[in-house]
Amino acid sequence: MIVPLGEWVLRQACKDAANWPGHVRVAVNLSPVQFRSPSLTHTVISALADSGLSAFQLELEITESVLLTDSETALATLHHIKGLGVRIAMDDFGTGYSSLSYLRLFPFDKIKIDQSFIRELGDSKDCAAIVKAVVDLGSSLGITTTAEGVETTNQLDQVREHGCTEIQGYFFGKPLPFSHVEKLLRKGSPSQSR
Repeated sequence: MIVPLGEWVLRQACKDAANWPGHVRVAVNLSPVQFRSPSLTHTVISALADSGLSAFQLELEITESVLLTDSETALATLHHIKGLGVRIAMDDFGTGYSSLSYLRLFPFDKIKIDQSFIRELGDSKDCAAIVKAVVDLGSSLGITTTAEGVETTNQLDQVREHGCTEIQGYFFGKPLPFSHVEKLLRKGSPSQSR
């Protein structure tokens, strides 16, 4: 069921975001099963065309596990989708296989540092060192780094100090129903100024 469900989510997200300001992106997580579907590229093209959403406004998030099996096909799919102008993010970086070769083989637009590292920033020197290393790596490669799961002022201060280029988490807001998103966009999100 994940392939048709994932296709519906992608199409709905594109449709919902089509009227948002041009600088605002919508991110959609792809499951490994959905990613391996031979119709994925066609689905992305179709979802963009049907909704009128600019490819630049769509960001697809994958986990490292999609690259573990048949990485040549996976990389070809990623290159094709990126060639459309869609941004590609590696989600939950650091929790899986974390092969740095993936960062050489594919030009990811974003690395999302898993919240498990952010959660322990104040208590663990190891987590701080990992976050700093990933941010430095991203900076050197020209890749945006996003700290996931920021919930406290202390965490916010630390990820800023380490140089994360984007921050997400409950500190800025909790998940909202779609009916509240456009109101928030009209008002201006706190994350736009941070």
